[in-house]
Amino acid sequence: MPTATGPSRPPRSAVVVGAGMVGLATAWSLQHHGVEVTVVERRHPAAGASWGNAGWLSPALTLPLPEPAALRYGLRSLVSPESPVYIPPRPDPRLARFLLSFTRHCTPRRWRVLAATFATLNRHALDAYDALAADGVAEPTRPAEPCLLAFRSAAERARMVEELEDARAAGFEIAYEPIDGDRARALEPALSDDVGAAVALHGQRYLNPGDFVHALADAVRERGGRILERTEVSAVRDLGREVAVTTSGGQLRADVAVVATGAWLDALVRPFGVRVPVQAGRGYSFSVPAEGAPTRPTYLAAQKVVCTPLGKGRVRVAGMMELAPAERPVDPRRIQAIVAAARPLLPGIDWDARTDTWVGPRPCTPDGLPLVGPTGSPRVYVNGGHGMWGVALGPLSGRLLAEAIATGTAPAELAPLHPLR
Repeated sequence: MPTATGPSRPPRSAVVVGAGMVGLATAWSLQHHGVEVTVVERRHPAAGASWGNAGWLSPALTLPLPEPAALRYGLRSLVSPESPVYIPPRPDPRLARFLLSFTRHCTPRRWRVLAATFATLNRHALDAYDALAADGVAEPTRPAEPCLLAFRSAAERARMVEELEDARAAGFEIAYEPIDGDRARALEPALSDDVGAAVALHGQRYLNPGDFVHALADAVRERGGRILERTEVSAVRDLGREVAVTTSGGQLRADVAVVATGAWLDALVRPFGVRVPVQAGRGYSFSVPAEGAPTRPTYLAAQKVVCTPLGKGRVRVAGMMELAPAERPVDPRRIQAIVAAARPLLPGIDWDARTDTWVGPRPCTPDGLPLVGPTGSPRVYVNGGHGMWGVALGPLSGRLLAEAIATGTAPAELAPLHPLR
């Protein structure tokens, strides 16, 4: 049931802090409601986790990060930097508290509850992209028909099939078919003979995330929005009738503020009662020449390596989860781990010709759910904590939050995402 929120009158102006997919989608949706927006970004649009994302718009795979299997990977990660999930050993009480809370959600019962929330969101995720396209965002999304989940054997594939069936039971709408290695290679010749089984997943899409976020920024500007680049935000204050946003370029005032700073959410929103911690779950990616690489979105599921055609003769290779400080530099061992895991299944790639090596801090919450909605102030809102799904769900969460801000009535889908939960 919708709940009332927000200031007593519809806001006429907003400051959005953060120019990634989530922040810009929120700004664009606020403009749709007639709100004048200023976006403040410490670097430039798509500079953070949005840029190097794998670019999959895959409602079938947009699942809760806390799962029983995550505990198994967590134990392995403590001893091996080559593991798909890695926790660099260091004294970090804050991370220890995050992991303790995270593990409490890694139960089958809790996963089913979280998955039902994701199922509700996923039903509308692609529609949110269609709305952007229909109203002026020029960069397209592309159908992945099908996208491939590749495995060495049918036994290895069985775990993924079980996960897909569990997701269906939680309300996901998933169309897939198990296929053998020969059929997989017919669809994707880049796969080696080591691939003995696969899943053909239907109804998914993909995009070039950097290009899309830049196109979204252009659309916000074309509607009259301002984007202040290379501008740091140090504080947000509620003045009673408006907010004041303190930046390195001076103070901005508006009716409301939205904080969408990804892995850096905590510092700005904690004064407004948001206690759910946001931890950087760093993902790695790089691009390789298209020759010899997959021509369609392809996921080496056991290795947790994703390949996405970007166009322009390049394919993005992405993977890994590293729980480490957001500003930590690239760890070359993580790149080598991706290459070592993928090379036997994708032998035609020129791995030495990789470029655009990147690490980005995906903002993770202990329960895996985003933080979308009001804070303790009726004029300060949050949109963040999407984990790996900021690109997949950003346009939808931006649309839902903008509706709540502009109308004063929160859509029911936002109830489990409340930042003060």
